[in-house]
This record gives sequence, structure tokens and C-alpha cells, in this order.
Amino acid sequence: MDNKLIATVDIGSHSCILLIAAFEDAPATEEGAAPRKVLVPKLQKVEVCRLGEDIYEHGAITEKRIKELEAIMTKFRMDLHALGANLKAAVMTEAMRNAENPDEVIAAVEKTLWMKPRIISGEEEGKLTYRSVKEWHGEGIVTIDIGGGSTELSNGDTTFSIPVGALKMFKAMGPIPGPEYKKFVKETFKEVSFKGMTKKPVYLIGGTGTALAMVYLNKQQFDYKAIEGLELSISDLEAVTTKISNLSKELRAMLPGLENGRHEVIICGLFWLKSLLEKLRVETFKISTAGLRFGLLYEDKKADAGKS
Repeated sequence: MDNKLIATVDIGSHSCILLIAAFEDAPATEEGAAPRKVLVPKLQKVEVCRLGEDIYEHGAITEKRIKELEAIMTKFRMDLHALGANLKAAVMTEAMRNAENPDEVIAAVEKTLWMKPRIISGEEEGKLTYRSVKEWHGEGIVTIDIGGGSTELSNGDTTFSIPVGALKMFKAMGPIPGPEYKKFVKETFKEVSFKGMTKKPVYLIGGTGTALAMVYLNKQQFDYKAIEGLELSISDLEAVTTKISNLSKELRAMLPGLENGRHEVIICGLFWLKSLLEKLRVETFKISTAGLRFGLLYEDKKADAGKS
């Protein structure tokens, strides 16, 4: 059925995201071009869960955090039922890749969401993220997905995950990285090769990118049309980082896009982003609101086509 609502749930280290979307006809780009479908978001909800905090402090997800996760999944299920959307996939990322009690958390999600979530590898996460951005912006790009517990980079041919994220950095360094950050970056990049990824158009994905765009544009509400494809320079990034860093914790939390705990981890994410951009040898980058949750739907569509 055309425009049938389909959905995914992405359970990350810092937040959980519900996407409800539909495939619609893409605008014609040139005369005689073959018609194609693009995925258009209809509803996106973000709830902070901070599973990665429990991993850092306890190695396992605590009972208190599991209860909070159950409440989030219950709200997502109510949204799905209210809109009649078909939930296609639910996935868990870096926090659950490292949790000592994954079965307990999976069971709690399955009970409340009515779907068993799947823990995916960092490489699969990066590939699906790249796929989602490529569908909107074409090939020849590099995607950076900075999450709470890990960062995925992909150019379509090569994909890898670095176990560094904004929440993980915050737990290790506090809200504003100090002199230890330089040593941290040097050690982190020792085993990482960016061969084949330098000097290419870069698209930033994830909560760090969305928050950066909202502060830069002073957008009080998330607006994917205003944010999608927004181009910033490293100078713009430095200006926003300085602006946020100079505010008190309380004032920082009042900035657009930095509510629900994002104000605590955003500066770490921006420091990390600058380091990655320098390694990729680019002066500008674009922000995309696509990501893993979109890539999961493109993957399912392809699989469904193969069955028909």
C-alpha cells in the first residue's frame, strides 16, 4: 500500500529514537529520470535513556535504568498504535554491545515494545547509517555518526566503529575536556586509519550534529527540513563550541536542542567532531538528520522486494 506508515526504534547509549516514516515519490531531478521513492519522516521522538552511563559505572544495566527504558518503550508503542504504524525493526547499539546483562534488557524491551530488539555491530550500524544518507544525498561521501558510546565512519566501501562517544567522554572527562584530551585523541587515533576517507564531502549524523545545528540556527524546535544538508565550517563549529562552553550549566540547558541531558555531553561531542574533521582533512561539513533508524527501513524494503 502506498505511503503506509512504517517505523523503527533505535536504542542507543544516550537516547532512544522512534521513527515513523513513509516512502513517497521523490521530486523529479531531471527530465526523463526514472521515478524513485524516498523515505519521508512523519514522526520522530527522542527520549534520553543513558544506558551508557550504567555501562561506564557498573558494567551492566541497572534495574532502575531498565524500568526507565520500559517506560520509554511503552510510550513508543502507544505512538505506534495511535498512528497505525508497522514497526519493522528495533535495534540496540554500543551500550548493549558491552552490557553484562543483555538478555535481561532485551526481555524488558520485548515485553513493553512487543518486538524483540536486535543488538547490532558497530560496522553494521555504520553501513546502515551511510545507506540512509546516500539515499538522500548520493554517493562519494563520508558519514560520521557520533553517538553516546561510539562513533561510526563510512564511505560506502569501508566502515568502522571507534568506541568513543559524547556520553563516554563526558563520564571520563567531565562536561569540558581539559589538557588530558590531547593525549586521549593521540592514543585513540593510533590504531585508526582514515585511508580512502580524506578530502571528501562529510555528513555528520546523530544527536551531536542535530544539537549543533539547532544552536547554530537558534531553532527552538526540531525541524528536519531546516537542518538537513546544513553546511558549516570548522570556524562555525569552534564558534558554537566557545558559545556553549562560556555558559553556566543552567544556561547551557536552556539552549535549543540541549534539553534532557544533552547540555552535559554536547561539548565533548563537539571537541571529538573537530578532531575527526581534522583527520579527514576537510574545512566544511554538512549535517544530516538521517541515520541508523532510516537505514533499517531501506534495508527492509530491499529484503521485501527480494521476496516478492
